[in-house]
Amino acid sequence: RRVLRKLDLRLLPIATVLYLLAYLDRTNVGNAKIAGMTTDLGLTGVQFNLISASFYIPYCSLEVPANVGLKYFRPSRWIPFIMTCWGIVVVCTAFVKNFAGLLVIRLLLGACESGLWPGLSFWLALWYPREAQAQRFAIYVAATNLSGAFGGLLAYAIEKMNGIGGLAGWSWIFLLEGLVTVIIAVSSALVMQDFPDTATFLSSEERTWLLDTLKKDTVSSSKELKHKFLVQALRDPHAYLFAIVNFFIVIPLASFAVFLPTIIVGLGYSSVHAQLLSVPPNIIGSIFTVIVGVASDKAGARGPFIFGSALLSLTGYVILFATEIPIVGYVGTLIASCGLTPASLCTLAWTAGNAGGDVKRGVMIAVMGTIGNSGAIVSSFIYQSQDSPRYHPGHATNIACTCITATLSIVGMLEYARLSRKKSQQCEKEGIGLDRADEFSELGDGSPLYRYGPWIHVASTTLTAEIPADILSERHTQRSASSRRSSRYHLEC
Repeated sequence: RRVLRKLDLRLLPIATVLYLLAYLDRTNVGNAKIAGMTTDLGLTGVQFNLISASFYIPYCSLEVPANVGLKYFRPSRWIPFIMTCWGIVVVCTAFVKNFAGLLVIRLLLGACESGLWPGLSFWLALWYPREAQAQRFAIYVAATNLSGAFGGLLAYAIEKMNGIGGLAGWSWIFLLEGLVTVIIAVSSALVMQDFPDTATFLSSEERTWLLDTLKKDTVSSSKELKHKFLVQALRDPHAYLFAIVNFFIVIPLASFAVFLPTIIVGLGYSSVHAQLLSVPPNIIGSIFTVIVGVASDKAGARGPFIFGSALLSLTGYVILFATEIPIVGYVGTLIASCGLTPASLCTLAWTAGNAGGDVKRGVMIAVMGTIGNSGAIVSSFIYQSQDSPRYHPGHATNIACTCITATLSIVGMLEYARLSRKKSQQCEKEGIGLDRADEFSELGDGSPLYRYGPWIHVASTTLTAEIPADILSERHTQRSASSRRSSRYHLEC
């Protein structure tokens, strides 16, 4: 607990702030839209939808090479670099004059941001044991919702700067938020840690414990940067199962992030009030994300939480689709927000925990992002101006997506239950034990000792280990010293 607490204090604040700024810079175009950007730039028809979708074309295409780049160039250099680049691009957005200029800017922004989400996910997965990952992912992924909350508040305040320096209010949104991103990017390079074996904030004893724990957690899977591990990931059908699940999660999630102010205006509220009313759904979504992350680790479950979150979002969108009463529709947005990000979080944790070896894990996360985040291209077109104010096609699309997500989560649970039974039978038949883990290190999760499981993704082999007295949990400290030294604690995964 002492080591994990140190990791939390040194890693999670950085990941949360960086992802918050990334999502803020990605979705502030939605706030700028209702602040007058579409009028000033003369956007008509589906041009705004094209602007929203264009971001995800390079964003999805570059995620796999970006994650390989993180392993090669080191996180403390790679992530601040790409962040500085996209901060500069956001600043430039303040000075665009037409649709063509804004389209080019959004393409550049997508290219620069492509390495952050898979990079941060991969980075955290390298530091934490799998059974402790979901709640950590939850804290930084909750920044998705927090960015919507902050974005609404900031847009409401910054919009009042309209006319200062000859710039429109929406231009100031991009200018100020981009400058903040550049400043934080440069600062983060000074405080980011790279990998557990080079952690300077851990004592030698703590570092040894962490490395041993991570080695046991992955059944000694290789950490080397080899081409064959990349091929293993790209050939693994389960990577694409997670990617498809993520695809149908991202469609409602991305549309919610960009079009929430538009949906609220469609309910009958003014554009100024819509900026403020977009805050509560995002705050509630953040809270539920953290709650689900903690509960997921406590319960040792991923699939059931994806299923439950999908049903929660489904309820919210059914309300939005069916009602004509503004306050009831607004309650629908609150309910929908409670399931969107938690489902995404658990899918990420399930993916990261079902890949053996650093390279395969990083590539599988990137594959999930590449295919999954392409759903955001679809989401850019499901809410169109001609469907105002009820937006039935958009809500219906999200209803379908949440139903598919729930169904696929069941498929995933059944598939991993089958695979774990098969591996257990192989180990029993051939007499394979943990003493032979090093023989299968380059097989990653293909090792017969590696277990998936329908609920959580950790090795189900019984591990027996002597736990030093100084790191026993508090509930064991009341045991006598002699009893504590002789006790053997079986870690059942």
